Amino acid sequence: MTKNYQKEIQTKLTKGLLDMIILQFLDQEPMHGYQLITKIRKGFGVYFGPSTVYPLLGALEKKGYITSAWNMETERPRKVYSLTKEGETVLNFTEGSLNLICRTLSNDTKTKIESIPVNSTDLQIPKKPFEYASI
Repeated sequence: MTKNYQKEIQTKLTKGLLDMIILQFLDQEPMHGYQLITKIRKGFGVYFGPSTVYPLLGALEKKGYITSAWNMETERPRKVYSLTKEGETVLNFTEGSLNLICRTLSNDTKTKIESIPVNSTDLQIPKKPFEYASI
């Protein structure tokens, strides 16, 4: 796998989970938008600019997952975002769902490796490829 392909996969995954990544960072502490952009870049090696992050923050606030307040105590006023109880609930559910998906993929991969057919007559087709658990 080439470095470019690895970077492409990392970027796609990070972009697809960006709202949850933001909620996770805000679960640690309240932050302003530029702090979030910097933490995402440092933590995931992917840069998302203000034109991506700020509209997403606005959407998360409209959904009630985060709140914002202006911090006027610094030299430059900044809008600081905090996680709400509803945001915590969504974050916990999403973490549980992602863990379930990873476990399912991991188990499915192990099953596939263990059941590699010697010839076509040994081919095993699982009856239930995914098991759903309530979270």
